[in-house]
Amino acid sequence: MARLYILLVSALLALSACAAPPPPQLGSDGKPLPRVYRIKAGETSEIQFRMLDSVNSLRQAAGQAPLTLDSALTAAAATHSRDMSVQNRPWHFGSDGSSPLDRVRRVGYSGHLVGETISETYETELQTLAAWMEEEGTRRVILDPDARKMGFSWLQEPGGKIWWTMILGG
Repeated sequence: MARLYILLVSALLALSACAAPPPPQLGSDGKPLPRVYRIKAGETSEIQFRMLDSVNSLRQAAGQAPLTLDSALTAAAATHSRDMSVQNRPWHFGSDGSSPLDRVRRVGYSGHLVGETISETYETELQTLAAWMEEEGTRRVILDPDARKMGFSWLQEPGGKIWWTMILGG
């Protein structure tokens, strides 16, 4: 009898672990609210190389040469991500009126600027890349045949919003 009771309790515990997750919270527009993607300290290299590998896979599929990560372009991307957060708007001009070209020159990048992609989101870097690939203008920058170098950085605010910047150079 005790054995049957233990089996029954074990089965109930196992079944309770199979409960469906709670449904996502919906916003006023009926769409699921974004879930905050938290970037932990020490994940910088992992995220940058995951993005680089993903971009290179897309470029390879399009018949384009792979990119390498460039520290100067990454510094320019980090500066712009921080500045977009300060301005609280995603756009290509700095609070001092600087353009992407100005920013890559300031960090000493010796190549030419191919383009810049930016985003204000709560999504992961790969979700952001997927969104960039859906837009003709940003897809054109990412797949540009002249691109050889990539800078990629972000700033995550305490509330979870992430300001992503990718800069490509030739």
